Amino acid sequence: MPSSSVSGVDRRLFLTSLLGAAAGVAGLSGCAGSSAAADGEGVSNAPLATKVPAGTSLKIASFQNTQQLQFKLAKLGDPPFTISNWLNIGAGPDVINAFRAKSLDLANNAGIPPIQAYYQGFDARIVAINITRKPNYLFATRPGSDIRSVEDFKGKRLAFSQGQAQGVVLLRALRKAGLKYADAELVPLTSNQFLTALQSGQVDIAPLGNSQAPAYLKQYEGKGARVITTDVVDLLNLLWAPTSVLNDSAKAAAIAAYIPYWAKGQVWTYEHPDVWNREFYVKTQNLTLPQAEAITELANKPLFPPSWDEAIEWEQETADLLAEGGFVKKFDVGELFDHRFEGIAAKSVPAEYRK
Repeated sequence: MPSSSVSGVDRRLFLTSLLGAAAGVAGLSGCAGSSAAADGEGVSNAPLATKVPAGTSLKIASFQNTQQLQFKLAKLGDPPFTISNWLNIGAGPDVINAFRAKSLDLANNAGIPPIQAYYQGFDARIVAINITRKPNYLFATRPGSDIRSVEDFKGKRLAFSQGQAQGVVLLRALRKAGLKYADAELVPLTSNQFLTALQSGQVDIAPLGNSQAPAYLKQYEGKGARVITTDVVDLLNLLWAPTSVLNDSAKAAAIAAYIPYWAKGQVWTYEHPDVWNREFYVKTQNLTLPQAEAITELANKPLFPPSWDEAIEWEQETADLLAEGGFVKKFDVGELFDHRFEGIAAKSVPAEYRK
């Protein structure tokens, strides 16, 4: 059986490739200790200001410009601070790099990037939680593959991104199928390389988002490609920010003010699938209307829990899963959450969108 390609020294090389050379050196030195506070001195416990000071601004991630479009279509108005830049950035490794460069203040990711940041020695905290109950990812096979189930992943080359949600979905699927990491070859890639790797036959399997699958199948289903669905869920959709930003009282107040806009935008999108299909998927992603409708059929109902207990439990399970494989060191994920913001999202939406 082939051994995992991300064991031992390879894991460190993979980590460096995600961060870039300079950031990788800092991250590896930071993970040598038991704590990841290399880039900060802990988050402030000061109460959040009830009003955003004049002149406050934030640089916010908005992958594929989704946040701006939600704000516009939902007519949410302007937040009580300046958004100095919307960055078209979404992948966890890219977000961490942007945080390090101080070019980004707030980002929307899944649960694994904060774990990866901690391991790399970068201090950041989670400030808002949206629970997802249905799978956001499926597994696509390369053209001509005979793989038809997760059990068939044994001995195959699997696209694996350690610092992104797709990586954890893959690890959870393997565990559920009774497969060990060494039962397959985990090929270290970032998610933006997955499609090319599938097309070229570099990997046999890659996790794709539900929104990516229709276009891939349209091009390659006739050549023997297929998708394999599972019930593995990536539970967390979250907002997070560097501790240095959260320790700035003005920026922390602005983030607290932004969270309701973020939550309401997600609710609006869920409640208006026809408009979102047309304005986002068809007009900006070049999908057909039937393809867009197939994606929104799988959409998760937003859930913003007043308590983060379930999120913390799931995040701990994820960190432990990564630690079992030697990808990170075991730690208490409670350090990743800034509880000053707990409940803000829940209070901003109707009861049916809470726990």
